[in-house]
Amino acid sequence: MSDRERVQDFQSKIYQKAKQNKNFRFYVLYDKVMLPHFLREAFRLCKINKGSAGVDGITFSGIEQSGVEEFLKGIIDELKNRTYKPQAVLRVNIPKGNGKMRPLGIPVVKDRVIQMAVKLIIEPVFEADFEDSSYGFRPQRSAHDAVREINKKLKEGKTEIFDADLSAYFDTIPHKELMFLVAQRISDKEILHLIKLWLKAPVFENNKFTGGKKNKVGTPQGGVISPLLANIYLHLLDKAVNKINGIFQRYGVEIVRYADDFVLMGRNIPAAVLKYLKTLLSKMKLELNSEKSYLLNGYKESFDFLGFTFRYSKDIFGRNLKYWNIEASSKSQNKVKANIRNYLKSNGHRAPVVVAKDLNAIMRGWINYFSIDGVSYPQKSKRSLRYYLFRKLRRFYKRKSQRKSKLYTKGAMDHLIKHYGLIDPSKYFPKRLTVKV
Repeated sequence: MSDRERVQDFQSKIYQKAKQNKNFRFYVLYDKVMLPHFLREAFRLCKINKGSAGVDGITFSGIEQSGVEEFLKGIIDELKNRTYKPQAVLRVNIPKGNGKMRPLGIPVVKDRVIQMAVKLIIEPVFEADFEDSSYGFRPQRSAHDAVREINKKLKEGKTEIFDADLSAYFDTIPHKELMFLVAQRISDKEILHLIKLWLKAPVFENNKFTGGKKNKVGTPQGGVISPLLANIYLHLLDKAVNKINGIFQRYGVEIVRYADDFVLMGRNIPAAVLKYLKTLLSKMKLELNSEKSYLLNGYKESFDFLGFTFRYSKDIFGRNLKYWNIEASSKSQNKVKANIRNYLKSNGHRAPVVVAKDLNAIMRGWINYFSIDGVSYPQKSKRSLRYYLFRKLRRFYKRKSQRKSKLYTKGAMDHLIKHYGLIDPSKYFPKRLTVKV
């Protein structure tokens, strides 16, 4: 049996136990973290996720050169001797689509591997509790599933939407309340201690350390275990919305949540529901972003969620019909175009075959994401992307030298498509389009 199969076998058993007994608390788990097959699988998964080096500068390739087994043996020794302490989290800021910056925390590889091992062990316990309305960062669930669910509810007539945005959610999760929820299912003190250590880990930013033991809120975006902890805390919200005979159910209001992004949907969402929502979040020590959270009528206004725009549109063939049109949002379209523009700006002397390959990597993932069989309609945005690419490649090869490039005179885009395998965005269709039942 492979490492992966052994881990999955354990996960299946612990999931079934948690599902059968909603009040059972798991108390002997720490020894599993030290098992070589758990750590090997954790290392493999962390390596797949890639990511930069943390504050110590150590990379996955560097560990492989010096010996993975020796690296894992060192982890086992620290865990057995109770000498393990996480290093500081390296904080970097990455640009967002609105021009602002998003803080991202990068733990060192060793901390990532141990976090992944703990996640593999405890995640099935909480998966047994999570609501079906939650889709973000969960096994066998995706953003596409959330989009399909919203589409389904819109067609059912739940067209009054409260588009919610939580203010700095990952930075404001209260540690005390979060650990209380974790302890409802996990009573192993060593596992709880590890999670506390990661929550209290100092942050290294701008050549100085901040946070540490005095820190009482937040879990860094970028930490392996952070999404699971974030879901555990917002599970309170899911339960409140789905509670039988609760105020949300009374008015037929449902939730679709992906991590900290969520929408409430109903035929009518009265003020009393929104007031209760704000009160609930206040008790959880969370806050709605008033500038980005708003109530709307889906028949009259469009709204964006997970990069998609949902709009009740007129029939494109001129018939007296309307339908729910789901397509890539303007922000999403601008982002992929910016990626193309930045690539062509910084790669002026690459061979055509390399340019085609690199542009394909940018476009293929984008098109795959926005193509949901039977739900989304990406053709308009794909045609817009094709026209943008056509213009950018024409200019790109025009300015490569004082004399016009041969590719410019031959029609750069068509030539790259015909001879170098460049994707034509308007004619590219993902092969793996399936409807999940």
